Amino acid sequence: MLERSQCILRPVKREDLEKLLEWRNADRIRAYMYTDHLIGWEEHAAWFERLGTNDTARALLFEVNDRPLGVVNVTRIDRLNGTCHWGFYIGEADAPKGSGTALGYLGLEYIFGTLGIRKVTGEAFAFNEASIAFHRRLGFSQEGHFVRHVMKNGSYQDILSFALFRDQWEAHKQQFNPFAP
Repeated sequence: MLERSQCILRPVKREDLEKLLEWRNADRIRAYMYTDHLIGWEEHAAWFERLGTNDTARALLFEVNDRPLGVVNVTRIDRLNGTCHWGFYIGEADAPKGSGTALGYLGLEYIFGTLGIRKVTGEAFAFNEASIAFHRRLGFSQEGHFVRHVMKNGSYQDILSFALFRDQWEAHKQQFNPFAP
C-alpha cells in the first residue's frame, strides 16, 4: 500500500468489485480499452479470482479522502527481466482536478519501488490523445507504433507503445511530483 497526503493506492478487495465493474462498463472507459464489450458479473468475478493466484499481475484501487476514484493495473510482471506492463484509468467522471497525476505518480512509485521493476511499458490507441500526453508527461518515451493492430469500432486501430525506466523516473519524478510542497 502506498499513501501520500490524502491519496492512497491499495490492492483491490472483493468489496470493490461492484464499483470497478461500474467503471469498466462506462462508455467513457470502454472507449479506450482493448476489450470493449459490456462485462458481466461472472466474467468480472473470474478476473478477480485469477488475480489471487497470479503472481504476474496486481490491481490497485486509487482513493482520495477514502473515495475510490480509479485503478492501476500492473500486468505481465517479469521478475527475471525486471519488466511489467501497466494500465490505468480514473473511473469517477467528477474526480477532483489532479487526480490522474496523483494516480500516475503513486502507480509508478509502486511499480519501481514496491515491485522493484526496472522498466514499465504502456500502450494507448493512437486516437487516445489524453493517454499519450499523460505518458509523455510522466517521462515515458515512445518505443513502438503498431499499425492497424487492434480491432476497435469496426476497424483496426494503431497502437502506440511507451516505456519508462526506473532511472528515468528517479530523475524526472521530482518535477512531476503532485505531493511536493
